[in-house]
Amino acid sequence: MSSWKKVSKTNQRTHRERHQPESRSHLGLLEKKKDYRLRAKDHDEKQRTLRLLKRRALNRNPDEFYFHMINSKVEDGEHKELEKDDEHTPDQIRLMQSQDLKYVSTKRIMETRKIERLQSHLHLLDAANEVKNKHIFFVDTEKEAKQFDLCKQLDTHPSLLKRRINRPRNIALKNMSFPEVEEAVIEKLTAERDKKYMELQKRIERERELTVIQQKLEMKRHLLNKKERTPKRIKPSTKDAPPIYKWDYERKR
Repeated sequence: MSSWKKVSKTNQRTHRERHQPESRSHLGLLEKKKDYRLRAKDHDEKQRTLRLLKRRALNRNPDEFYFHMINSKVEDGEHKELEKDDEHTPDQIRLMQSQDLKYVSTKRIMETRKIERLQSHLHLLDAANEVKNKHIFFVDTEKEAKQFDLCKQLDTHPSLLKRRINRPRNIALKNMSFPEVEEAVIEKLTAERDKKYMELQKRIERERELTVIQQKLEMKRHLLNKKERTPKRIKPSTKDAPPIYKWDYERKR
């Protein structure tokens, strides 16, 4: 019986779908049956949801009341939930926000230390070479300006002119002995370096986001102080900056 199963499996024919003709390659990939099934399933689910919402809208009572009508509002075109004053006391809210602030501050300090550690390993030599700066040479006559040779002036090889750092002179190049390194090793080291630079960029962005969150939490903590007058909001908060408030000047005794 087992041998019959093996024979039947070996005799099975593999059905393959045709590829996209060359004359229609500009239209993109040819949709296969599995892609069509996923698209059709998604379309049916959306149509089913629309029919359900339409039925609910038709059966809705215009005099119906629900508490979310009074627990939310639209401010500056953005839907916001109203805070419930009876859910937590002011001391509890202040304590929770202080804990959140400490947590965000700790995470930001950790990211800052990781950034400093990565920068110490990478040295940012490639970024230094990409910095656009000017090196001005002064000559006495126009003839000297036309015959000016930059390689001779800097005493280096022409392939090293674009480097801003570690530009050895010709005498040092003659005395140098370069080890033989395989291209595979160079490619591996280059990929690891690019990976480190990508990690550094992501950590810098995360540290910037945590700084903005920390500033927003600090602003909320200042606004909870009921002893001071309500400040005037100069600028609302954005995803890149906290809100800006202006407090009235009060002379302290």
